[in-house]
Amino acid sequence: MTDTEIANDAEIATDETTSLIASNKVEGTAVYGEDGEKLGSIYNFMVDKISGQVEYAVLQFGGIFGVGSDYYPLPWDKLTYDVEQGGYVVDVDKETLEAAPRYGADAQPAYDEAYGERVYGYYGLHYN
Repeated sequence: MTDTEIANDAEIATDETTSLIASNKVEGTAVYGEDGEKLGSIYNFMVDKISGQVEYAVLQFGGIFGVGSDYYPLPWDKLTYDVEQGGYVVDVDKETLEAAPRYGADAQPAYDEAYGERVYGYYGLHYN
């Protein structure tokens, strides 16, 4: 079977399996607080180049129709997928999120160790 035939094989799951999901399906997924209030959606996520582990889900929150939104890196471990809601749930309320480390579209952080410690520490987690 050629690579093209494999890529076109309808039986191969490319978006989602029982335990895996493609990044393009995660992006745009809703994020809810524990009270069921929608907080925003996953803009993207940051993956460690060496370990392959997802470090952050970047939540897009605020603004109107995505304009003026800020981006809130959430440690991946803070998210739990809820099948019934069809989105992720975090144990963070809106007020806590509004005070969390964030950045605008024109000011992406370095995502270095100091930033990781700041973000993880805000959520009461240990960075690496």
